[in-house]
Amino acid sequence: MTTVLLVRHGLTAMTGPVLAGWTPGVHLDERGREQARAVAERLAPLELDAIVSSPLERCQETAAAIAQGRPVSVQTDDRFGECGYGDWTGRPLKELAQEPLWRVVQAHPSAAVFPGGEALAEVQNRAVRAVRDWNERLGEKATYLVCSHGDVIKAIVADALGLHLDQFQRITADPASVTVIRYTPLRPFLLRANDVGGGVANLVPPPEVSEDEDGGETITGSDAAVGGGPGTT
Repeated sequence: MTTVLLVRHGLTAMTGPVLAGWTPGVHLDERGREQARAVAERLAPLELDAIVSSPLERCQETAAAIAQGRPVSVQTDDRFGECGYGDWTGRPLKELAQEPLWRVVQAHPSAAVFPGGEALAEVQNRAVRAVRDWNERLGEKATYLVCSHGDVIKAIVADALGLHLDQFQRITADPASVTVIRYTPLRPFLLRANDVGGGVANLVPPPEVSEDEDGGETITGSDAAVGGGPGTT
C-alpha cells in the first residue's frame, strides 16, 4: 500500500478573484504562510518518505514549510504543476465566467481545451501518471506528500474514485487542504478529502497484511470492509 497526501498550496493575493495559473512570482501571502505553518504542524506526526511539489512558488513555499525539520528535502515534478490556462491566465474569474468555454469547463470538462493552453484531460493524464510513477519509485510501504493545485488534485481524486473527468467539479480542494489516497494492489481508497483541520492518527500505515493467491489483499487486510468498517479507534 502506498499512501499519498495531496496538499493544495496556501492562499495568495490572487487566489479566488484571479486565475493565477502559471503566472510567475505568485507567492503565499500572510494568510497562506500561516496556513502552511498550520498544515506542517498538523502533519508532523507522519513520517514522509518524500515531499514532491509543483514548480510554482506558492507550492514550493507550502512544501518547504512542511519539509522544515524533516530529513527529506522538497523535490520538484513539473507534472504536478498548475493547469496551463493559456490566454485565460491572469484574468479575473468574473470576466472568465462570461466566456462560452466557462460552461464547458463546469459541465463537460473532459472536452475543455484552454485557448493557447492545455486540455483538462491532458492535465489529468500527466498528474495521474506522475502519481503512479512516484508510487512505483517509492514502493508499496511509502507515505509521501505532493503539494499541487486545486484542479490537479481534483483530477487525481476523480481518477482514484473511478469517476469520469466530467464529474471532477463535484470535488473540492480548498487552499492548504489535505486529501489522502491509499493505493493498494487492487484499487485506490480515498481516506480523506479536502481536510482542513483533522488529526492524522488514522493515516499511519497499518501493519503489513498477507496477500491472497491472486496477489490481492486478504479479507482481513486493508481492503474495503463489509458495512463500511469500524474506522479508527
